[in-house]
Amino acid sequence: MTIYKNKRSPYPIQAPLTSLIDIVFLLLIYFLLTTNFLVEEGIKIKLPNARAAAPQTRQEITVSLNRHGAVFLQNQKIPVDQLYSALKTMIAGQQDRLVVVKADKTIVLNKAVKVMDIAKAAGAGRLCLATEKGL
Repeated sequence: MTIYKNKRSPYPIQAPLTSLIDIVFLLLIYFLLTTNFLVEEGIKIKLPNARAAAPQTRQEITVSLNRHGAVFLQNQKIPVDQLYSALKTMIAGQQDRLVVVKADKTIVLNKAVKVMDIAKAAGAGRLCLATEKGL
């Protein structure tokens, strides 16, 4: 009768985790550096300051006025006489649509009021004038 001695190693076999952890961290760094961060691009506008400014969580339609008086709808330049029809098609009978007016702080107030009046006539249920939080 033959007896076989059970040969067990004195140490349990373990997979080397150090290189695996290094690879995971390198992948994490790679994806963090190559991810496109959401940055609002568009028209260069200096917004007026307000102490009681609250951030808007839901901006649906954005109308911008730069310091030269040019009107932009969703970052697309549009003539003022076509703004009404473009807003009318974007609102399309929805009474709760929010229209945010971003007007440069150096612009004449009359132009900003005119754009807000056009938006209200097009059927905007809510109007908001964008500001930056001041000190």
